[in-house]
Amino acid sequence: MAENVIIDPVTRIEGHLRVECEVEDNKVTNAWVSGALYRGMETVLLDRSPEDAFYVSQRICGVCPISHSHASSQATENALGITIPQGGRLVRNLLECAQFLHSHILWFYHLTALDYVNPVNALSADIADTYALAQAAGTRVADFGAVAARLAAFVENGQFSIFSGHTGWWGVGDRKHPGYVLPPELDLIATAHYLEALEIQAVANEIVAIIAGKFSHPMTSVPGGTAFVPTVEKLDDILFRFVRVKEFIDTALIPDTLAVGAALAGLPAEANPLKYGGGVGNFISWGVFEDASLVPEDRHLPRGFARGLSLEGVSPDDVTEDVLHSWYSSATGKNPKEGETKVKFTKYDTADKYSYGKAVRCKGESTESGPLARMVVAYLAEKSGHAIGKLADEGIRTPATLIDFTLDTLDIPVTDLLSLLGRVAARNLEAAYVADLALKYVGELVEALKGGDAKFWQAAEKDSGDGVGAWEAPRGSVAHWIGVKNGKIDHYQVVAPTTWDIAPRDDEGTLGPMEQALMGAPVADAERPLELLRIAHSFDP
Repeated sequence: MAENVIIDPVTRIEGHLRVECEVEDNKVTNAWVSGALYRGMETVLLDRSPEDAFYVSQRICGVCPISHSHASSQATENALGITIPQGGRLVRNLLECAQFLHSHILWFYHLTALDYVNPVNALSADIADTYALAQAAGTRVADFGAVAARLAAFVENGQFSIFSGHTGWWGVGDRKHPGYVLPPELDLIATAHYLEALEIQAVANEIVAIIAGKFSHPMTSVPGGTAFVPTVEKLDDILFRFVRVKEFIDTALIPDTLAVGAALAGLPAEANPLKYGGGVGNFISWGVFEDASLVPEDRHLPRGFARGLSLEGVSPDDVTEDVLHSWYSSATGKNPKEGETKVKFTKYDTADKYSYGKAVRCKGESTESGPLARMVVAYLAEKSGHAIGKLADEGIRTPATLIDFTLDTLDIPVTDLLSLLGRVAARNLEAAYVADLALKYVGELVEALKGGDAKFWQAAEKDSGDGVGAWEAPRGSVAHWIGVKNGKIDHYQVVAPTTWDIAPRDDEGTLGPMEQALMGAPVADAERPLELLRIAHSFDP
């Protein structure tokens, strides 16, 4: 007999998300994902100066405001005939790198790792064996004895949850979920790195503050380029911090990913995160990190659309938004350049309307965006001869190099990348690539300054036009469409990163990416739906 499993709200995310599943014989047979928070920035921006969009639209998200600001500035530049100079390109790339690295470290250790890592189990670790495992795994060593002592004091305090106390944690006693399978020594290593990551993600934020004036909402990536003009001293401050973040990624994030992946890859198929949670199999990337050509297909994470492991081109014109199952009265099936945002809440009804998320589609297909999508697109592009493959000559670990190394290490086929665990791994592999890119961009800026020909901003050539800025945020593809008449915004639409992944059913009844990823997922215990949380968190909604 089917039973309903409801997670409302999904925690360790930004915003408010509800996941509802029908479960029968310990497997999901139906799923609904509901975005329960309405923002409506599109209506806020009407009749404002196009330059205001940079400041206002980044408030859509407190975790990826830099990407929204860049997409907004690109939309305005496209509409008003601005081509940003190379200095502006490099500064924006550096700022985006800092945000990506902050977000990826924060996401893995502080938002997702606790779905796999059991800190309480770490108390039974043998300290000598923990040091031996860390050495064997090539991961950084901490004072594991001191971390264990801190954990013991925390457990004795009993405050696992402000609502349910000691019994609320799914990792202890008869409440322990069978999905926690890591050995205690690996749990202790990961917990130690969890604590250290609190400091390292803040270092990445310091880079954002140097370039953008503050974190989280940047002040400098204005239409036309950047208001930040670097000096050698500032670049030295930036480089020092990027090197520190990169060192943590190389000695903790990547080894931890491989160690956790190896521990999970051997599980039986019915519980193996390599065998479920893959979703729709369609992937979009608008591209991010501009090449000197400023061509989206040339970006260091390039633009593209993948159907499984087959790559093709893509354009913002390929996007449509259905609203049959969303709380809007806007026309359905429109491209955002023609679309509207007319909110109309009725009630939560899985047979009718159940989300503030629109059913965004690319080429008519339910489509996943995010790090897995970017890495799949980049992997296929590189295998087809894309220029990013040549970055290896500069000592940069390219997407294909990183993915192939991981597949070889775990002894799995490339098709296993399209899974729950593949989605987790892809984000961390992307962090290693971005860290290498950051050092490249710092070097290029130094050379530009030494040459005395660096330019950072370009004025607008007109005051009317239509434009689109399609870019990538850490958690997915973001695009802003703008219409400007006589210096005022008369049309604004946004497809935010999460909109792709939490999309509800479209007008044809096709499930959204997260909904499809939930389908068929195992649920060992309906009272503790850990597997469903893992899938939701893997999209970082």
